[in-house]
Amino acid sequence: MSLSIVDQNKLDAFWAYCVKNQYFNIGYPESADFDYTMIERFMRFSINNCGDWGEYCNYLLNSFDFEKEVMEYFSTIFKIPFEESWGYVTNGGTESNMFGCYLGRELFPNGTLYYSKDTHYSVAKIVKLLRIKSKLVESQPNGEMDYDDLIKKITLSGESNPIIFANIGTTVRGAIDNITEIQNRIAAIGIPRDNYYLHADAALSGMILPFVEDPQPFTFADGIDSIGVSGHKMIGSPIPCGIVVAKKNNVDRISVEIDYIAAHDKTISGSRNGHTPLMMWAAVRSHSEAEWRRRIGHSLIMAKYAVDRFSAAGIDALCHKNSITVVFPKPSEWVWKKHCLAISGDVAHLITTAHHLDSSQIDELIDDVIVDKNQRAA
Repeated sequence: MSLSIVDQNKLDAFWAYCVKNQYFNIGYPESADFDYTMIERFMRFSINNCGDWGEYCNYLLNSFDFEKEVMEYFSTIFKIPFEESWGYVTNGGTESNMFGCYLGRELFPNGTLYYSKDTHYSVAKIVKLLRIKSKLVESQPNGEMDYDDLIKKITLSGESNPIIFANIGTTVRGAIDNITEIQNRIAAIGIPRDNYYLHADAALSGMILPFVEDPQPFTFADGIDSIGVSGHKMIGSPIPCGIVVAKKNNVDRISVEIDYIAAHDKTISGSRNGHTPLMMWAAVRSHSEAEWRRRIGHSLIMAKYAVDRFSAAGIDALCHKNSITVVFPKPSEWVWKKHCLAISGDVAHLITTAHHLDSSQIDELIDDVIVDKNQRAA
């Protein structure tokens, strides 16, 4: 393979652009402090993880052994015995959440999916793709699910097998739905625990809560049926990816046999790249628990610093317990475009991922927010 000089120059210019902007993220949760040079050599191979990593596959160039160890790791931190779990490395949070919703629908084909207004926009797509019945639940002002409205809607519909989509860190406000409260409320209206499904979207917080002193409930030990976490967020990856973990006895219901590769497939996507499992394997094998705690602890300290700076300037800022998402009033367009902020309605947020080694980028943003505030008040 060869490129023309013009095309090579285009690639070189894009390389320079990436180097310049690799640490731009302050409004989005992607971590950029990763180094996967030890597995760059595998990019020359067509590694395809098609089907179940736990079974023989006639397509031999796969990274199943590494993917299995990744799933062992996540079953441990999400508190489910490995032999009772099954999951895989997905293409990202949307696929992880679709897998959880798919399992819920297969378990309860006539069930209704309940999700809050602060849920990630992809769930509305999942509803359409799965053609699953759904009801939108109100959110509290802090972004957490409105449990009164959840129970009201379940009761009024006469639903006997609800499928609950819980946010373990909402996209905009970083709010964590209380899965203990959800289960207690549903029990109070007479629905047994085995008669409903509970999926947890822990895209960002799924790699925060296992490493803090006082985490909110979010694991299988706390009552969930499946959970998704992103690989390119708190962990960090050059390729968007995710991890989904579910109860094996539920997953077995959706397994299909594929004769031409002599394997079974339980995944949404079928053919999957085998490179992201290698990356996730390298990430979890090269970080000790102490290193994760240090990295996450630093991110939490940076979030508190941002809240304190906003408060000192008389600007309201919200940051939930164990969250690195700092919410503040939406500034003028020149500010949110300059700093690549995520905006929603009348708020914006910054996210203190681990590549923010100091407060310089946070300070630059907050300085501009203060200038903008004073300009609008003049």
